[in-house]
Amino acid sequence: MTTIGAGMDGRAGRRRGALLAATALTATLAMVGCGAGDSGSRDSAASAPERAVAEGGAADKNSGADAQGAAGAGAPDLRVDQRAIIYTGAMRVQVTDVDAAARQVSTVVTAAGGFIGGDVRRSADADAEAELQLRVPAAKFAGVVEEIAKLGRQQSRDINTQDVTEETVDLEARIISQRARVDSARRLLARATSIADLVSLENELGRREADLASLEAKKRRLADLTALSTITVSLAGPAAKTSDEENETGFLVGLRGGWKAFVASMTILVTVLGALLPWLVAFGVPVMVLLLVLRRRRKTPALTAPVSGPPPVPAARSAP
Repeated sequence: MTTIGAGMDGRAGRRRGALLAATALTATLAMVGCGAGDSGSRDSAASAPERAVAEGGAADKNSGADAQGAAGAGAPDLRVDQRAIIYTGAMRVQVTDVDAAARQVSTVVTAAGGFIGGDVRRSADADAEAELQLRVPAAKFAGVVEEIAKLGRQQSRDINTQDVTEETVDLEARIISQRARVDSARRLLARATSIADLVSLENELGRREADLASLEAKKRRLADLTALSTITVSLAGPAAKTSDEENETGFLVGLRGGWKAFVASMTILVTVLGALLPWLVAFGVPVMVLLLVLRRRRKTPALTAPVSGPPPVPAARSAP
């Protein structure tokens, strides 16, 4: 009997312990529910601009993650033949006829699918020069340079390349992210409920759209530079000076310059005399004839007239 009583007492104790544990768990859940209710009420009391900023930040984070994922998924092929490279070149070619060579350059560029971006001519004599700005497709850059070099004697060539592949990929990712930020700002603007929220969100939307337009302009500029290369071609006549010759100094250079100045001065003097010669013949000859006549008249002796007066009186003789 004692053993049965002890067993019954043990089961009763376990039941009471389970009941106490259930009661404690119920109280804890009730407290948690109250805390959640309080936090919900605080969240509902938050102002509309704060909610908009919070939603905008979450949307920006999500759009940034989406942009990074899209950029990683759509990354371009970075092989050598697929890289974005800007080609620029400058060359100087001495030719016999500058105008004819310029026409040939235009033909070469047009056949390659490019165009003439600028054309400056100086003089039309043997020292004539022409400077042409060429825009040609990047794939035809090397071929056009070689064709132009064959037009005469190449005096100089300067080719530069700039790899902008990484910059292009980064710019594309920034554009995707900025477009997502613009879309999120537009959604928030559509849900604005007060004038203050409306003004604030409109300003933010304008700033984001301006940043997006700037990024897209940079992308178009890079696309233009990578698609069409720039070549500056200087065509020089047989007597045109190079930049090295223009910077030369020394006795022989001075002597050569002095001789050229003397010849130029004599040429000017002869030109002036040739212009004055008809006037000298027309007016100088009559003037010379008149001067000779006057001079001869001054040298002719004048006829002298006899001097009139009383006859001479004979001398009186003295008496003897």
